[in-house]
Amino acid sequence: MQEKYPRVLRTRQVVEDGARYFGPYSAGGSVSRTLTLIERLFPLCSRNEAIEGNQKRPCLQYFIHRCMGACANKADAEEYQAAVQEVLLFLDGKHEQLMYRMRQQMEEASGSMRFEQAAYLRDRLNDLSGAFSRQKVVLPQLIDMDVIALALEQDEACAEVLFIKGGKLFGHEHFVMKNAEGESAAAIEQAFVEQFYSAAATIPKHLVVQHDLLDPEPVREMLERKRGSSVTIHVPKRGEKKALLDMAAKNAKEGLAQERFKWLSDEQKRTGALSELQQALDLPGKPQRIECFDISNAQGTNTVGSMVVFENGSPARSEYRRFQIKTVEGPNDFESMREALTRRFKRAASTDNEDAKWTRLPDLLIVDGGKGQLGVAMEVLAAAGMSDLPVVGLAKQMEEIFRPGRRDSLLLPRNSEALYLIQRIRDEAHRFAITYHRDLRSKKSIKSPLDDVQGIGPKRKKALIKTFGSVAGIRAASVDDVAAVQGIDRATAERVKERI
Repeated sequence: MQEKYPRVLRTRQVVEDGARYFGPYSAGGSVSRTLTLIERLFPLCSRNEAIEGNQKRPCLQYFIHRCMGACANKADAEEYQAAVQEVLLFLDGKHEQLMYRMRQQMEEASGSMRFEQAAYLRDRLNDLSGAFSRQKVVLPQLIDMDVIALALEQDEACAEVLFIKGGKLFGHEHFVMKNAEGESAAAIEQAFVEQFYSAAATIPKHLVVQHDLLDPEPVREMLERKRGSSVTIHVPKRGEKKALLDMAAKNAKEGLAQERFKWLSDEQKRTGALSELQQALDLPGKPQRIECFDISNAQGTNTVGSMVVFENGSPARSEYRRFQIKTVEGPNDFESMREALTRRFKRAASTDNEDAKWTRLPDLLIVDGGKGQLGVAMEVLAAAGMSDLPVVGLAKQMEEIFRPGRRDSLLLPRNSEALYLIQRIRDEAHRFAITYHRDLRSKKSIKSPLDDVQGIGPKRKKALIKTFGSVAGIRAASVDDVAAVQGIDRATAERVKERI
C-alpha cells in the first residue's frame, strides 16, 4: 500500500512496513488460486518488482484488458487506486459492498453514454457473481466469524478453520500438527489458536471453538489487542453454530485422511517403512504384498469381513475383497474372522480357481485384533497348509503387535514409519469393512416383500407399486385387481397375494 501503484504479492512473513496482509493460508495452492482469481477479476499490475511507470510498452495483460498498463505510465492514478480498494474489499470478504460499488460505476458509465466502459464493468460483475455464487450462506446474521474444530488420531491432529464473512462461508483451511500424542483436545486447540492468530493478518469478531480453552483470557486479550475491539469466544452446544462446528470437525477428519494418503504416495517413505517392518518382524524379505483383515458388525447383524491389499506400501484397490459372514450367529468376531480367512485361503489353495488373484499369497498377513484373532489366523493357515506364512495381530488400543510364539507384544516407536504404514493399512481395512456393512444395512432397509416373489422383477414391481401405491395397497387388492396390471398374469398375481 505504500507504493504508488500497489501490487498483490505472496509472502511468508508479516512485517510492519505499511502493507496490508491477508492470511495465513495453509498451502501455497490456496494462495495461487486466490492470486489467479484476483488477476482475472481486477486490472492491477502483476509485476514482481515495484512499478515506476518507465517501461517502453505495457505487458500482454494490458492488451487483453487485465491490466491498466501502470508499468508503461498508461494508468490513471485515481482509477488504479479505486481498483486497489476493490481488491481490498474482495480479500476482506465484503463482496456485497464490492458488487454494489461496481454496479453503481456501471450505471454511471451507462448514464454518461460510456457504453464500452459500462459493458466492461458488466462483464466483470458477471465474473464476480460467478466467483461468489460458490459461497454458501450459512448464517442468517451478517456477521464475521471463524469456526475451529479438531480431528485427533494417534500422534497427529488436524485443525480445520471455516472463515465466515457476512454470514457466508468465505473459505476454509486445514492444518496438520504432529507429535500431539498425550495432549488433550482442549490443550491442542488452545495451542493452535494462539499460534494461528499470532500470525493472522485479520482477527474475527466472533470465534467458535470445539472445546473450552484451558486458559481463555490470555487468548482473548491477544485477539482483542490485535483486532482493536472486543472478541467473543464461544463453544456452541446446539443450533446453527453447532452445525458449522460439526461440518468443520468432519472436514478436519477428511483433511487428516488426505495427509495420510499423501504420505502413502511418497515412495521413499514407503520403502523405508517396508524395510523397518522387515527388520522389526524379522521377515525374510520386504513385505511387498500385505493383506489385512477386519470384521464389522452392529449388535451382531449383517456381519462382514474385509480384506485390503497393499503392494509396495500403496493400496491395491483392485485386489480388495469383502465377505458377507454366513455361518456365524450373533456378534462373534473370532469365528467371523475364521470364516473370512478360511474362505480366502481355501480359494488360494483351490486348483480350479478361475480368479488368479486369489492364488497370490501375501508376504505378511495382518489381522485386526489381539492374541485371540492371531490364534484364529494361525489355525486357519495350519489347516490350509500355509503355516510358514508370516502373520501378526494388531491391537488398536495400544497399537500392540502380537506375533506367533511370543508372549510379549511388540511396540514400534511412535515416530516409526513402519508403525505409520500398518496403521494406515489397518484403518483402510476398517473403512472398507464399515462401508460394506453400511451398504448391506441400507439394502436391507429398503427391501420389499415383492423381492421374494418368484416372477416379480424390477419392471413388474414398479408397475404394481405405481398401480396400488404401496405394498399395503397390493394387500388390500383382490387377485383379479392384481392380475389386471399390465405384465402380470393370473398365476403371478396369485403368488403375489400368497407371499405378501
